[in-house]
Amino acid sequence: MGADMRLEERDVSGPGEVDEPEFAGLAERHRRELHVHCYRMLGSFEDAEDTVQETFLRAWRRRETFEGRSTFRAWLYRIATNACLDLLARCRPEPASGGEVRWLQPYPDRLLDELPAAGADEPESLAVARETIELAYLVAVQHLAPRPRAVLILRDVLGWPAKDVAELLGDSVNSVNSALQRARAGMREHLPAERQDWAGGEEDTGTRELVRRFTEASVATDIPALTALLRDDVRSSMPPTPGLHLGRDSVLGNWIDDGFAEMTGLRGVATAVNRQPAIAFYHWRADQGAYLPLTLDVLRISGGAITEVTIFHADRFAGLGLPDRLPAE
Repeated sequence: MGADMRLEERDVSGPGEVDEPEFAGLAERHRRELHVHCYRMLGSFEDAEDTVQETFLRAWRRRETFEGRSTFRAWLYRIATNACLDLLARCRPEPASGGEVRWLQPYPDRLLDELPAAGADEPESLAVARETIELAYLVAVQHLAPRPRAVLILRDVLGWPAKDVAELLGDSVNSVNSALQRARAGMREHLPAERQDWAGGEEDTGTRELVRRFTEASVATDIPALTALLRDDVRSSMPPTPGLHLGRDSVLGNWIDDGFAEMTGLRGVATAVNRQPAIAFYHWRADQGAYLPLTLDVLRISGGAITEVTIFHADRFAGLGLPDRLPAE
């Protein structure tokens, strides 16, 4: 990695001499990690995609401003962070409120797998990478004002020194440290209380069994079976549809009111997004002779029970690499 970074710095030490294809190639190395960074800032996969494109455009236009005082990667992160802040100021002047994020979108694990992996001797880095991409973290961070949000992500996720964050934001180190403390307090307010139980770690046998039972109960629209799988204080939302349902009775009541209990012809396909188990549900359409996308249910599990179900609409299937239809069984 060190040799590659030195090569990268040498390659762009005189950006005026680098043509556009060469510059694009250097920037492209960092596309996925920049995309994930923008996704953490924005909570939307599509907005992150647009912001990375804007980042690359700004970087090319401002290539003469790269002076080699930092790495090319850090320079791109600076541009990407400012592009995110500009988008938030333009489109979302107010942070999320009330515990829900209507613009939230899932991030497929198959794309997260493209990120540079933390080594076996870096368990803390691995845990941070997993914790800070889960939906509960994304929801919590979207409740922060944009600048404290940027400070939190740059300091606690990327590990930037306070002086570098201050330079990026045009603030003092004291202001950055103060913003970080406020952001951490805000995260504690919005993160699940049992975070130490659900954060990090590979999916275990118990989790897989719980996901299997949830899938089977959903396909069978077996309300008593689902009731047994949900914790008393389970939460459920369906971005971008407004409404956050808290508690087993409220969650099940909402599903029943939406007609779930009368549904037939469902199939479930296991997948994973945001380092969490998920099930893509398909609904049989006789006129199409196939099962068509219905919803993507993303589960948060703690203590052997389902503590949160985030449901996304069928329009997310294509971006997640899921089939647009399933044949008859």
